[in-house]
Amino acid sequence: MASLLPAVTRMAALQKQCAAELPPMFNACEVLQFEAGQLVLSAPNAALATKLKQQLPKLQNQLLAGNWQVNAIRIKVQVSQNQYKAAPVKQLNMSPQAVSAFSSLIGELEPSPRNDALKNALTALVRRYKDGA
Repeated sequence: MASLLPAVTRMAALQKQCAAELPPMFNACEVLQFEAGQLVLSAPNAALATKLKQQLPKLQNQLLAGNWQVNAIRIKVQVSQNQYKAAPVKQLNMSPQAVSAFSSLIGELEPSPRNDALKNALTALVRRYKDGA
């Protein structure tokens, strides 16, 4: 474990240097590997990889000026699962009159097997809003 610490420290320093040299739009890009003068960066999508590719000569010059022996830079597109967040579930609020109207509707529906699913759904809806209020 102790043998990994210098490598991790070096990668973190290189990541920090790259982040400082690149515009903010490249915050999602990461340093994947740095061996034998070859730097491998990741980009979350092809469009950002293309824009990053245009910045590589400038980045390489700035890294060389910062005492990093970078002979070549490659980009890998890696879609990360962490970047796609689930859309938040919308919670709509119903007025007490609407809840009362749905409650009345449950009583007005004729009892039949065709209406059972609708009645159950309406009952659950009314219960949720009465419990939540």
